[in-house]
Amino acid sequence: MSRLEELFRSRKKKALLMPYITGGYPTIHECRHVLDAFVAGGADMIELGVPFSDPLADGPVVQASAQRALDEGVTPDDVLALAGEFSGRLPVVLLVYFNCVYAYGQERFVDAAAQAGVSGLIVPDLPVDEAGEFAGICRARGVDPILLVAPTSTDERISMIAAQASGFIYCVSVAGVTGARTSLSEQLPDFLARVRAKTDVPLAVGFGVSTPDHAAAVAEYADGVIIGSRLISMVAEAGDIDIAVRAVTSFLSLINEVLEP
Repeated sequence: MSRLEELFRSRKKKALLMPYITGGYPTIHECRHVLDAFVAGGADMIELGVPFSDPLADGPVVQASAQRALDEGVTPDDVLALAGEFSGRLPVVLLVYFNCVYAYGQERFVDAAAQAGVSGLIVPDLPVDEAGEFAGICRARGVDPILLVAPTSTDERISMIAAQASGFIYCVSVAGVTGARTSLSEQLPDFLARVRAKTDVPLAVGFGVSTPDHAAAVAEYADGVIIGSRLISMVAEAGDIDIAVRAVTSFLSLINEVLEP
């Protein structure tokens, strides 16, 4: 059983809290403080992004954070090192675009992730039709390959994703890019039911989850709640890392309250 499978199986909350930050944002040093806030706020898992210049699945908030990290000179090795600093405290999954993996070398990248204690890899631009080799490399090294499924996915495609995925399946709440939204799709429960009918792999929902009410609604149907853009905006708007840490810790504590059984 992988670390992620064990985490979901032993969960005592309605759903696991899975906050996201772009690795190295605003700087490597300040990112460490944000990750400390994730731990203090009660996160069950950390999702850490590898900054990339063309993040096609991401909206303007995450794109801007990735560009800031790149401007700071943050590299995949820096993010892997950061993951290694926190993987002993909480499970860490990396979101990384396949261009980065390909340039690094698939086996070399997964080896480095495994050595850093990374539990899973999310590759948003790797379609399931082409994910077989990468998924095999991951599993051989004890790293879960985490695939995305969207509301527009056909039942046939959901079955293909379910057959390849492990750890959890990342369910995209809307047809679009990442970003905080005022409301969740009314079709979300039906979408998750379609995916649930195809697999017993845990389901985590991201893209647009940005309030305690959103988290509570997602927890009625899913096993994990992913929050990213809202947290990055809080860090950006704070202007001071100490203020940001307090704001993030407080916000995640509020989310945790609605996830308690």
